[in-house]
Amino acid sequence: MEITLSGHYGYRRIVRSVLPSIGMVLITSIYSIVDGFFISNFAGKSGFAAINLMWPAMMMLGSLGLMVGSGGGALVAKVKGEGYTEKANRIFTMLVRFVLQLGIVTGALFALFTPTLARWLGSDAAMMDECVIYGRICMIGMPGFVLQMAFQSFCMAAERPQLGTVMSIVSGVVNIALDALLVWALRWGVAGAAIATAIAQLVGGIYPLVYFSSKRLNRGSLRMLRHTRVIWPYIGKACSNGLSEYVSNIAMSIVSICYNLQLMRYLGEDGVAAYGIVMYIAFVYAAVFIGYNIAITPIIGYHYGARDVGEQRSLFRKSLVIIGVIGVVMTLLAEIFSSGYARLFVGYDAELTALTTKAIRYYMLCFLICGWSMFASAMFTGIQNGFISAVAALARSMVFELSCVWVLPALVGIDGIWWAVDVAEVLTLILCAILVSRYAPQIVSRRKLT
Repeated sequence: MEITLSGHYGYRRIVRSVLPSIGMVLITSIYSIVDGFFISNFAGKSGFAAINLMWPAMMMLGSLGLMVGSGGGALVAKVKGEGYTEKANRIFTMLVRFVLQLGIVTGALFALFTPTLARWLGSDAAMMDECVIYGRICMIGMPGFVLQMAFQSFCMAAERPQLGTVMSIVSGVVNIALDALLVWALRWGVAGAAIATAIAQLVGGIYPLVYFSSKRLNRGSLRMLRHTRVIWPYIGKACSNGLSEYVSNIAMSIVSICYNLQLMRYLGEDGVAAYGIVMYIAFVYAAVFIGYNIAITPIIGYHYGARDVGEQRSLFRKSLVIIGVIGVVMTLLAEIFSSGYARLFVGYDAELTALTTKAIRYYMLCFLICGWSMFASAMFTGIQNGFISAVAALARSMVFELSCVWVLPALVGIDGIWWAVDVAEVLTLILCAILVSRYAPQIVSRRKLT
């Protein structure tokens, strides 16, 4: 399916346009989930806890690609909306090359300091070796992972969302197949899971790189150029505009680290394992909203560049309705199937299954409203206001949720950890409503641009 950024978007067209991106992010989210499933069931909960300790730090690096891709995708779409296709290609090429270099450098640094990072993340002596093995092997695939995260947005700006879906399906199938072979059949444990993830990440990053570089494969208007000079202001603009997406992901990783530290303190290894399962489910659910925002941000950016305020307003209002319906459905599914989700990963341990079931039921209530706050942040990225977008994203995790993680357990006991995200999302929604009214009045009212 091909899409165009221009023209009016009704409900049906919005849904058709965002589905490929949602599918793409859903499949990308299976990396740690598949590793966790095989490790938990075939290598034990110690290895399972180890990969859950390391994954947030690795997501911090991968999110660099999402930052450049989200901000750069909106910038490229805006330039296309202004009618400058060749300029859009130069910016696109420059940003892709920057992301590749970023992945190589950060991956090498992470591999060098993996033992130190593992200790900072709360690893004890029993888990240290497995943390180091998983982290260092996964870093081989980091350049591909960073590229894959960036291309999630660039594919939509290129009006080729189906490419991102195919990219994710191929890398997801590779990951599952290799996990089955290396972890289940050959019993290589954490090392096998890390090898599977690294190879899948490289496949997911190289595939779109080849596509956009090939004149034979790529028939679209957005392509990689052979020669283009680096213009740092454009790189800076892409990074600052996509800062909210990076802040959101890095904040989520920091919050996950704090959850793990608190859970190790209150519940030990079982608490970390339970939280890991909650995060797997939350990753999948959040992927729906993330995929929606990846697709809608370039569309908003295009109409912002074309100064079509009426279409921006229409996209905003229709998105609130769609996201609200999705939130209700997903929350109901989480509450109904909570025990089944828990048994899938730790059905061999009745006590851990009960703990995980309760954690899922408390935590997943946040999906009733969190989609609206995530969309508000993405909308500001689309209209080139990266600072306000970052404020919304930073407040959501680094201020509200982080505070609740530390404060609520002291007030109401261990259940306060699972309630922390719900309280944080209520506070974030109030803040986002204030920010939208203050900094995007032309979208929520009938006022015109000045």
